[in-house]
Amino acid sequence: MHKVAVAGATGYAGGEALRLLLTHPAVEVGALTAGSRAGESLGKHQPQLVGLHDRVLAETSSEALAGHDVVVLALPHGHSAGIAAALPPDVLVVDLAADHRLADGAAWQEFYGGHHSGSWPYGLPELPLHDGRAQRTRLPGIEPGARRRVAVPGCYPTAVSLALAPGLAAGLLDPDDVVVVAASGTSGAGRFAQSHLHGAEVMGSMTAYGVGGTHRHTPEIEQNLSLAAGEPVTVSFTPTLAPMPRGILATCTARLRPRADPAAVRSAWVGAYADEPFVIVLPEGGWPRTADTLGANTAHLQVVVDPRTRRVIVVAAIDNLVKGTAGAAVQCMNIALGLPEATGLTTIGLAP
Repeated sequence: MHKVAVAGATGYAGGEALRLLLTHPAVEVGALTAGSRAGESLGKHQPQLVGLHDRVLAETSSEALAGHDVVVLALPHGHSAGIAAALPPDVLVVDLAADHRLADGAAWQEFYGGHHSGSWPYGLPELPLHDGRAQRTRLPGIEPGARRRVAVPGCYPTAVSLALAPGLAAGLLDPDDVVVVAASGTSGAGRFAQSHLHGAEVMGSMTAYGVGGTHRHTPEIEQNLSLAAGEPVTVSFTPTLAPMPRGILATCTARLRPRADPAAVRSAWVGAYADEPFVIVLPEGGWPRTADTLGANTAHLQVVVDPRTRRVIVVAAIDNLVKGTAGAAVQCMNIALGLPEATGLTTIGLAP
C-alpha cells in the first residue's frame, strides 16, 4: 500500500482526488491539509467522502506532508512550488495546479504573473507526439534516484489536446489555422465563492469569458499541440461558461493541409487511440455528450471533415474534475508507482 497525502482537501479538485483514492486498491489516504479551514473536520466540507468525515485538516506545510509516498497538491495556482521544493525528490508529487505545466517562463509570466517555477513532466499520457510516441514515455517511473514530479494538465487543455493532436501528429492539419470554442461547467472555476457563479447567475444562461486569447490555458494548449505537430501551433481559443456543475464540451476545428487526404482523417484518430482505454473515438454518427463522461476518466471524441471548407471538426467531451483533473492525477500516479495505469479508475459514466 502506498500512503498518499492530499493538500487542498476541501476544494473541488482535492475532494475529487480523495473520492478516487478512497476506492483505489493500492493506496492508503494519509494526511489531509487545508489553508483557512485547517483545524476543521473534512466532513464539514466534503460530506460525500464517507469514511473521512472525522479527519481533522492540518495546515498545509511540508512538515504535515512528510512521510508519504505520494503527495497530491490541489492548491491554488502559485502555491505548489514552495511546498514541492521542500519535499524529498523520491516522494512522488502530483501537482493539480498550473505551476509546473508550462516550459516557457515568459508565457507563465504573461498569463499567470509572478515567478516561473520551472516545468515538470506533463501528465497527459495519451497525448500523441510528433515522433510517434505518446507522452507517457516522458513521465517519471519507478527508477531509484529519479526526481518524481508530475504536472497534471488543465481541464480545457486535456479536452482540446486529445481532440486535435492526432491530426497534427499525422501532418494532416494546418498548425496556423486552429479554432476552439469550449463550454465548461462552473466547478472549473474552483470552490471559492464568486458572484458570477451563483445559481441565480448561471441557471438558464451561457456566457463567454477569457475572449481574445486571454484565457490562461491558451499557452498550455499551444504547447501540447506543438509537441504533437513538431512545429509551432497557434490557437484561437474561446471558453464559455455553461449552466452545469461539471463537464467540458470542446468544439475544435482546423484546416486541412493543401495536400492532405480527407479520407485519411478518421483513421488517424482511430489509430492514435486504438490502445488507449480512456480515449474513445465514437462510432461514426455518434456525438460526445458531457453526461456520458461524468464520473469517468474518459474523453469521448468524434471527428468529421467539412468538405466545403476543408476543415476538420473534432468534438470532445470530458468530466473536468476527473479526466480533466483528479482522474489524470491518479492515472499518472499509477504509472509512476508501476501499477496498471487504469487502477482505481473507471470508463463508466453516470448518465443520465
